[in-house]
Amino acid sequence: MPSYNNSDALILNVDDSDGARYAKSRILTRAGFNVIEASNGGDALIRARKDKPVLILLDVKLPDINGLEVCRRLKDNPETNTILVLQTSASFIGTADKIRALDGGADNYLVEPIEPDELIANVNALLRLGRVERELREVDRRKDEFLATLAHELRNPLGPIRTALALLRKLDPVVPAMQENARGTIARHTDHLVRLVDDLLDVSRISQGKISLQWERVSLASFVKSALETSAHIVVERGHALTVALPEEELWVHGDPVRLSQIVANLLLNAAKFTAPGGTLSISAQRHGEQVRIRLADNGIGIAAGSIDAIFGLFEQSGHAPDRVQDGLGIGLSLVRDLVKLHGGQVGVQSPGVGLGSTFEVHLPLDLTAAPQALIAAEVPASSSKRLLVVDDNVDAADTLAELLELDGHEVRTAYTGAQAVERTEAFRPAIVFLDIGLPDMNGYDVAGKLRQLPIPQDFLLIALTGYGQEHDRRAALAAGFDDHFAKPVDFGKLATLGLHVGK
Repeated sequence: MPSYNNSDALILNVDDSDGARYAKSRILTRAGFNVIEASNGGDALIRARKDKPVLILLDVKLPDINGLEVCRRLKDNPETNTILVLQTSASFIGTADKIRALDGGADNYLVEPIEPDELIANVNALLRLGRVERELREVDRRKDEFLATLAHELRNPLGPIRTALALLRKLDPVVPAMQENARGTIARHTDHLVRLVDDLLDVSRISQGKISLQWERVSLASFVKSALETSAHIVVERGHALTVALPEEELWVHGDPVRLSQIVANLLLNAAKFTAPGGTLSISAQRHGEQVRIRLADNGIGIAAGSIDAIFGLFEQSGHAPDRVQDGLGIGLSLVRDLVKLHGGQVGVQSPGVGLGSTFEVHLPLDLTAAPQALIAAEVPASSSKRLLVVDDNVDAADTLAELLELDGHEVRTAYTGAQAVERTEAFRPAIVFLDIGLPDMNGYDVAGKLRQLPIPQDFLLIALTGYGQEHDRRAALAAGFDDHFAKPVDFGKLATLGLHVGK
């Protein structure tokens, strides 16, 4: 085990009694620790934010703010919540007092008078715990960086694959059945890879509380239909019989339509994967008071009784379908659980046993406010020819997207560096610039700043088209002057919002 120098550890000693504070500081200083002091709760909070000690020795009885409240504020503040707190008291010595302190966030609780050896031993134990926690946070940070980089590196080749496929279908829409089947296979597996990348990032975002939902009033039928469209390929591929039974009355849920669809789609994909070919699947929904119950049943491999409680765990899989060697990453059901919880609902599963199928149930609160007046859905019409600039150092990605857009009658230019992007924007005056973030000579944020300073009308749309697709990437893009942020591979539905119907 590595050795540590106590002088590297800054400790804040908080006590309103000069004598008690002096005694504890002397013990700690003699043990080699670097000690600073505060005599009241207000000063303790200020010094904690300013000096960032690794541990606070905090007396409960303080003249201005109770030490328990000081601890609660420290743990509630993101600036100080990682500081270890060793609560001490000569007055509050009962078991209930200790429990209240520990429940309030204290990392340990000692009753005074404290023997010097006991104090040093407890401080050292907490510092060891703190080192482990910091190491785990660093591992977690590196994991998030790795996942973001992995997603970026995977998305980059997926972009030109998807675009090239759309280009082939534009150039030659009518082909022999065998050729179209091959195209369909490429499309399905490309979409599957995109979903795997998004699932990996979603797990990371949810675990850190970084996922944001786009709340709106969503009809049950709309998000179930979207889930069915997403999952149709695997249901057909495995020859399953699928029945759908939705209530006749229109039911509404307050939530994120994309995430609600993802909940149902993940359950359906899970059922399809773990049911032998030619199986039966069913989706039904019923209103139960102020909730809607969505039930998805299958006659697949079932779940052993001992695995029921663990089935929603991350990377957890219960058995394998006999015809499948690898059944995914084991994150789909974990995402379902977390997304349902974020929507204020519950999810559970029942199974009579191995080989006897499974039934998943999702309960979501209904939105019982007055139904909005029906609106006539209208797709954004394809506009007349636009001047477009595609900027990407991946030449295949830039060229295939440009060629696809040109087939729709648009005038398109490409650029492969930030300098070229600036030069061609000024000369070409595009209506829309699709700009990659990771360019070889300068990053896309800097390019965006230069484009926004050009002496030309600033009426062009600036769209970040990048493999970095997390929420903080989107915020960074908007702050740098982009009008929107599209993750690679480009979603043709999002292009349609710009009047570019390249998938048609």
